[in-house]
Amino acid sequence: MYQDSRRYSKKIVGKINETISKQLNWQSRSLQFVLSFLVALGLSYLIKDSSFTEGQTSVLFILLFAIALWVTEAIPPFAVGILIIGYLVFTMSNLESENVKQYVQTWSDSVIWLFLGGFFIAESMKKTALDQSLLKIIVPKLGEQSKNILLGLMLITAFLSMLMSNTATTAMMIASIAPITLGLGKDAPLSKALLIGIPTAAAIGGMGTIIGSAPNAIAVGALDGIGIRISFFEWMLIGVPVALVLVFIFWVALLKKYQIKRKSLDLSFLQNTKSKTSADISKTQIRITVIIILTSLVFWLTSQWTGIPVAAVSGIPIVGLTMFGILDADDMRKLPWDTLMLVAGGLALGLAVQQQGLTDYFISFIDVQSLNFYVLSFIFALLSVIFSNIMSNTATTTIMIPLAISFALLLPEQSPKTIPLIIALSASCALLLPVSTPPNAIAYSTGQLEQSDFRFGGILIGILGPILVCVWVILLESF
Repeated sequence: MYQDSRRYSKKIVGKINETISKQLNWQSRSLQFVLSFLVALGLSYLIKDSSFTEGQTSVLFILLFAIALWVTEAIPPFAVGILIIGYLVFTMSNLESENVKQYVQTWSDSVIWLFLGGFFIAESMKKTALDQSLLKIIVPKLGEQSKNILLGLMLITAFLSMLMSNTATTAMMIASIAPITLGLGKDAPLSKALLIGIPTAAAIGGMGTIIGSAPNAIAVGALDGIGIRISFFEWMLIGVPVALVLVFIFWVALLKKYQIKRKSLDLSFLQNTKSKTSADISKTQIRITVIIILTSLVFWLTSQWTGIPVAAVSGIPIVGLTMFGILDADDMRKLPWDTLMLVAGGLALGLAVQQQGLTDYFISFIDVQSLNFYVLSFIFALLSVIFSNIMSNTATTTIMIPLAISFALLLPEQSPKTIPLIIALSASCALLLPVSTPPNAIAYSTGQLEQSDFRFGGILIGILGPILVCVWVILLESF
């Protein structure tokens, strides 16, 4: 799963080059917050139309303010999500007192419960060391060919990122291959390929499932708001093929770029490494964990046939893993609650922007009918990548998807799902900088990569990814 926090990325990178004192950072963030507020206030005054209601003006301000805070990161991204909900409740309570609770109810949205179920599964996999066990079982079966091992590790990383945080996945994978990279040296082509390929596969793998990436959840939640429901299995049909193709293409690109000459590699270190299972976890609990995870996945994948909502299925890991003592109160504190806060805030902002008609207002200045739908789709995809490199990809999708839905509703001959799906998937292709995504930051923190090493993957996936996403999604939606 994608833990969407550029601040987390910067925190990791910052440990390498701490040149600014804490006091200066504090003063800088305070100044950025004040400037963001003033800029948002000024822009909302200049942009608003004379026909705007008080509600529209209020939502326009918080939209601009949130964008400014997400770009400058004056406060953590999850704090912006809380600020959005608090602001909407405070300002809209006098304007639409009957409907104001809908902004708070985003905390209990089905997408939030789906994510929470995914977090429980991810935490249980780490605590029982199932993720490490999977690595030890599969990698030796790849043979000793260096190129096959590189591909296998990238595929394992992508798969795990569909079920758990890509940050945790990357950290585990890079720790596992440390004997290889340290033994070969940082200048060895294979070391470079592994350290760049794994974080890229982690980010791309998040495309595969709804719980794999926060932008995926934002898209599903927004489409659900207009009566379009996407099942867990339906999303996998869209996301998994794109993720696998991009991983394979990037693997081929890495082989050509680094000209890996080493034919074989000794993997005996994997068998000598003990999986760090928590001391209070028994073998019976590990078996129960496997059963609970598999059961949850089966019900998620078959929800469109069984009729059981995916959010309800999340009760299986939440209840089961705690009932059998696999996860306890201390483990609950380790869950990435900040991601849920960010997603809830994003859902609330998207809801307010749509309901107040802001997207319709801005779209009214554009002759949508004259635009080529395919060109429009690619523009949205490319903008999603560009903005996701600058700020949080959840923030990017929060802003762009409501706009895309309004565009789509004006084009009745096209599926309204197409562009929102393209935006969400393209957001996972932002890999240009060490701070673009936490997996990149973790790889950079090893000290074996330079910032310039990320440009190759960032440019390749940043251009090829949106094209592939557009072609695949449009092709599927045309049937």
